[in-house]
Amino acid sequence: MKKKYTIQKSPFVVPTTDGKLIEEHFGLASDKNQAISIAHMIAPPHWKEPFQTPAFDEYTYIIRGKKQFIIEDERVVLESGQSIKIEKNTRVQYSNPFEEPCEYLAICTPAFSMDLVNREEE
Repeated sequence: MKKKYTIQKSPFVVPTTDGKLIEEHFGLASDKNQAISIAHMIAPPHWKEPFQTPAFDEYTYIIRGKKQFIIEDERVVLESGQSIKIEKNTRVQYSNPFEEPCEYLAICTPAFSMDLVNREEE
């Protein structure tokens, strides 16, 4: 009988050049799941990404530290224990301008893909 669950013991570690740790537990890079991606991340102090307008909903849950979001023209800062849903086709920039690392979970539906993230040139 086929098991009706999957335990992820070896998440895919996404190679980065900005010091950010990305461990994808489920999603395109880890198990080819196109419907959802779930990743554990640690953003180092003073890290930021370019603005993007993803074609997926993104949920973020802060485990420790703080993370800054610029959503359209509004600045939002989340702290440990807080979460946010950012709807697809919303212009957003993610960053950690603070002195401590930020550990968080990111869930994207459909799954995160470079083809769907629509990052702007810096």
